[in-house]
Amino acid sequence: MSIRMRHTKGHRNERRQHLKLKQVHAALCPKCKSPVQPHVVCANCGTYRGRQMIDVLAKLTKKERKQKEKELKDQESDDNATKQLTPEALSRK
Repeated sequence: MSIRMRHTKGHRNERRQHLKLKQVHAALCPKCKSPVQPHVVCANCGTYRGRQMIDVLAKLTKKERKQKEKELKDQESDDNATKQLTPEALSRK
């Protein structure tokens, strides 16, 4: 049997250059502002493109459900408080 050939660092690195992981780009959910992958349902609130797709509260226990409802209510009240009423916004249909 012959001795196994050695491979230099350059040959090793050339072979491995295609194994690099790509960076995942995350967007923000428009409803709950949590990071979410594009074109994927938000795991935090269950919405996709402005529509409710998954009932997230159905899988939770009673205590967790109350806590989650409180968080969602607080987020919605914060969103409503930050929006200013302007004549342009009121005249839109």
